Amino acid sequence: MNKTIVIIGAGKGISYETAKKFGLKSYKVALISRTLSSLQKLESDLAAHGIIAKGFQGDVSSESSMKKALSEVRAAFGDEIEVLWYNAASIQPGQPTALNVEDFVYDFKVNVAGALVAVQEIIPSMKKDSGSILLTGGGLSLYPSADVASLSVGKAGLRNLAYSLNPELTSKGIYVGTLTINGFVQEDTYFSGDKIAGALFKMHEDKGDVEVVYEEA
Repeated sequence: MNKTIVIIGAGKGISYETAKKFGLKSYKVALISRTLSSLQKLESDLAAHGIIAKGFQGDVSSESSMKKALSEVRAAFGDEIEVLWYNAASIQPGQPTALNVEDFVYDFKVNVAGALVAVQEIIPSMKKDSGSILLTGGGLSLYPSADVASLSVGKAGLRNLAYSLNPELTSKGIYVGTLTINGFVQEDTYFSGDKIAGALFKMHEDKGDVEVVYEEA
C-alpha cells in the first residue's frame, strides 16, 4: 500500500531521523523547507537508505508559499498522504517588553499559523481512517520562559491548536496529536533524534491521546 509522510520544517536532527524512521517503514517522504540545498542533501541522505524522498521549497510564514508547496506535494504524491508532521519553529530570544511586534507576529505565523494553513491544505489529500497530523510541541507550552517569550506563546498556541483540531478531525477519521518535548534535543541522550522519531511513529500507530509529553521519568 502506498503511503506518504509530509514533513514541514525539514532539516537535520529530528526531521532527518523521523524521515528515516518512516521511510524505513515503506513511507515515501515529502520534505518542505525554505532552503533548496538542505532539501537536496536530505534527499541524497535518505536515498542512501533506499528511501523515496522529494523536497519542495516553501516558506511557512507565507500562506501563498505554503499553499504552492503543498499543491506540488499533492501533484507528486496524490491521495496517498497518511501523515502530516509540522516541525517548523521560529526561535528568537527576547523578553516580552523587548519584543518587536512585527517580529512577534512573524514568529506566530511560523510557530502556529503555518500549521493551520498546512492542515487546511492537506486534509483533502489525507487518507481517512488512517491519517495522522502530528505537531512538534515543547515544554515551553507548559512552562513558559520570559527569555524566549515569543516561542513560549507559539508553543502554547500550537498546543491549543492540536487540542482544537483533534475533536473536529477525529470525526473525519484523522488523528491529531502533539508531542510535547520537555527537554533539549541532544544526541546520545533520552532526547536524541532517533528516540523522538520513535515516539512520533508510535503516536501515529496508536492514535491515542491528543498530547504525549516526552520527558524523562
